[in-house]
Amino acid sequence: MKALALTVALTGTLAGCMLGPNYQRPAVDAPSAFRFDDKAARDLVNTAWWEQFKDPVLNDLLKTALAENKDVKIAAARVEEFFGRYGVTRSQLFPQAAAQGQAGRQRISTATSPPLAAGTSNTFDAYFLDLGVAWEIDVWGRLRRSTEAGRAELLASEQGRFTVILSLVSAVATSYVTLVDLDRQLEIARSTAQSRGEFYRIFKLRFDGGVLSEVELSQASSDYELALASIPPLERQIAQQENALSVLLGRNPGPILRGRTLDKLVLPQVPAGLPSELLERRPDLRQAEQVLIAANARIGVAKAAFFPSISLTALLGTASSSLSDLFTGPARTWSYAASVSQPIFTGGALSGQLSVAEAQHEQALLQYQKAIQTAFQEVSDALIDQAKTREQLAAQARQVGALRNYARLARLRYDNGYTSYLEVTDAETKLFNAELQYTQTQGQLFFALINLYKAMGGGWVNEADKLVPPPAVDISRTPPIFP
Repeated sequence: MKALALTVALTGTLAGCMLGPNYQRPAVDAPSAFRFDDKAARDLVNTAWWEQFKDPVLNDLLKTALAENKDVKIAAARVEEFFGRYGVTRSQLFPQAAAQGQAGRQRISTATSPPLAAGTSNTFDAYFLDLGVAWEIDVWGRLRRSTEAGRAELLASEQGRFTVILSLVSAVATSYVTLVDLDRQLEIARSTAQSRGEFYRIFKLRFDGGVLSEVELSQASSDYELALASIPPLERQIAQQENALSVLLGRNPGPILRGRTLDKLVLPQVPAGLPSELLERRPDLRQAEQVLIAANARIGVAKAAFFPSISLTALLGTASSSLSDLFTGPARTWSYAASVSQPIFTGGALSGQLSVAEAQHEQALLQYQKAIQTAFQEVSDALIDQAKTREQLAAQARQVGALRNYARLARLRYDNGYTSYLEVTDAETKLFNAELQYTQTQGQLFFALINLYKAMGGGWVNEADKLVPPPAVDISRTPPIFP
């Protein structure tokens, strides 16, 4: 027993040693400011930005999506999986105890040589009950590094869940704006078709009366059919967009309720922030860093494999051929031992494992650095997009106003016999196309702002998470790495 106590004390002293590098966040070359930043912007990244649209229907759709979307549920189940894996890995830091009992009867042959002694029974009873304990002393930190990696992978899975929530909110908002944008385009197409249909009807009456030429009638017919032909593609896109949004909501494909029209939706304000804040705001960057932490810890696991592993085992039990004597003093059994295992020749397997761990760490580091650069690019692109789209939208609004006046004057000139119907056709075609382009640009401005909130990340993801059913495991109560 003294030897066992000495071994425990010695290994407990050595347990403070852990091989492998301790994690330090890599230096990040972050720009001091974003390009085309809005100086008058407010910091809104910690609020439920979708509520700025002032559309209760969109708010309800987002609540439904966060509660029912299958990708969110898959991400939650993945967190539960890694929570279980972490528990399995961490359990190896503790002594492993197991009990075993057995009761049995055995008959041996009486035809054996030499024969049984006189009066000896050929039937035997056997009873035993054992309690065994085994414990690997983590001298070099192999188990602790494995636990560190397991915890980082668990936290990475949680950040992956937040990333799914971020993408889902952005996707639902984008899909909804796309729907109301297509609704507006369909409204323009139907209104134009109705107007041109009325013109064609009047021209047909005038042609039948011999007042109008067949050329002008054909032009009016062509304009009418062109407007009619633009309607089915828009109706097809609307139905397909409704189906796509239904799947995001966790439903079977079907119609989607609308709230405000595109013109009535309120543009969300531009969020503000510094580039360095993205490291803490964006869950995908936090996920990439946790993956890097795990890869860093795996190097320590691979290095510890070169050194001896020390294990303690102990057994306490009782054994007897009679059940009534099983718990008496003479039936007691016990044993204890300390074992050391040292790899001597592995044919390069351990060196190969270390090379794999180091290469995976290098990959994780480069992926982390790439994710940061991509994040900066996405925010910069979204800022540029919304700023330049505003300028484009203002110019298109002026163009639509000018073309409406052009179409009015062209019709007036035609009615008074100063020009041919060709001028009317040219004016109305340009106006129709300009109105569609203006509506599309309205939607693009909403998309740019949605992408900006998505790229900035922020506390709004936590606000959205409050609408998600609580997960089965609480990551905040994750046991520490070291017992």
